[in-house]
Amino acid sequence: MPFEITKIETTPNPRARKLIVDPAPGSIRSYFKAADAQGDPMGEALFGVSGVTNVLIHTGFVSVCIAPDAKWKPTLDKLRAALREVPAS
Repeated sequence: MPFEITKIETTPNPRARKLIVDPAPGSIRSYFKAADAQGDPMGEALFGVSGVTNVLIHTGFVSVCIAPDAKWKPTLDKLRAALREVPAS
């Protein structure tokens, strides 16, 4: 079963969004560059979306930050598609 975004929440940081996903993503990990996410299918998929600058994967949500020149609407559409391709363990 792939991951689905069930809710999107804003954060105090306008460049970050909290994505509630189902099923829960599991263990806590964070990455500040794509190279750090190598070997983590979810991390790799999220960094595969243009404009993503860092990722926090928590037990019940994913937080994603984007570059200042990136726009949320197209980025969220791409994040949704990327997460659907990640196999849930």
